[in-house]
Amino acid sequence: TAFPNAPVTNSSPADAKITLIRKLFKGREDVYAKRWESSKTGKSGYQPACRNEWAYDLCDKRRVKCADCTNREFIPLTDLVLRNHVAGHERPGNSNSRGFVIGVYPMLADETCWFLAADFDKASWQEDAGAFLETCRLHSVPAGLERSRSGNGGHVWMFFAEPVPASLARQLGAFLVTDTMRRRPEIGFDSYDRFFPNQDTLPKGGFGN
Repeated sequence: TAFPNAPVTNSSPADAKITLIRKLFKGREDVYAKRWESSKTGKSGYQPACRNEWAYDLCDKRRVKCADCTNREFIPLTDLVLRNHVAGHERPGNSNSRGFVIGVYPMLADETCWFLAADFDKASWQEDAGAFLETCRLHSVPAGLERSRSGNGGHVWMFFAEPVPASLARQLGAFLVTDTMRRRPEIGFDSYDRFFPNQDTLPKGGFGN
């Protein structure tokens, strides 16, 4: 009810939601990142989704990085992958299947991107993200705030109408952070962590972040 004219809502069919996700969170489609979490240590992270992961005689992640592996066979970002991500399971409808969370690699091969996200965490993240959003509004930069997966942080998203150089997108973000600190020096901005993409150029053999 807050957005009566929104083309996509919670009650929209899955296909409409997937179309919206593809429209906003554009990135590499030849590979995506898959979240992992260790049951022993509790550590978690993201890695490229590969068909040969842990395959006998093909994968040895303990000694060879994915970027250096000659046997890597990445899984493309398809509608089915996105559907599983929205459902939270690799086999939708089966609540016993393991959790399934993916991430997008925002930097394209030509070192452009379709969005910039500013990451905030720590205790003051809400105040800092709010001040950052205020700066975006003052400069007529459309932006939206999303609470992070942990609930203890947030991401401010800025979407572009066309792909722009990642270096230029990050310059925009840096200007907005600097101007926020200038306007609100009492905040300190300890909660600001980084931008996505968090590189100006694509590392050789890498995927970006």
